[in-house]
Amino acid sequence: MPFFPSLSAEDKVPHAFAKFNTGIERPLIVLHQILMRTDDSPFSIAQRELMAAYVSATNACKYCAGAHTATAVEFGIDESLVSSLLNDIDTAEVDENLKPIFKYLHKLTLNPTKMVQADADAVFDAGWSERALYDAMIICCTWSFMNRFTEGLGLTVVPEQFAMEGKMLHAGYDKIFQHFELK
Repeated sequence: MPFFPSLSAEDKVPHAFAKFNTGIERPLIVLHQILMRTDDSPFSIAQRELMAAYVSATNACKYCAGAHTATAVEFGIDESLVSSLLNDIDTAEVDENLKPIFKYLHKLTLNPTKMVQADADAVFDAGWSERALYDAMIICCTWSFMNRFTEGLGLTVVPEQFAMEGKMLHAGYDKIFQHFELK
């Protein structure tokens, strides 16, 4: 049950955005759409959704981890990959060059003040550009923010709705909010 009396147990992020509608909600949606759906990222949409799911799962945010795992599945990612990455990045079935990215995401999520040059160098040594590291970092920051947002609202986790949420997010972040009046 949400912590806010004006939100119902069925309400999700778009409902909270529409309820408070302070003016920050639309820029957040635009950020999500650009970050996760533009074609100019070094990462595929599927990889970016996997990163969002992984960061959310690392943060133990069941709401976001479930929704973004389902979205990653919509883009062709195996559903078990997030838990595999959580268990052991080195043995997870992702391309070898992605493993330093996930190690970077893990450390930035849990121990941001302990980041060192060697963490970035491992990503570069795997063949990734500065832009790739930048995109991964922004995904990590955005989902760490959204994890805290949903946990702070106390949104109800309904695992049976994850597949539906994944299908909705597959269409684009901006599509979800087109039914809500936002500043």
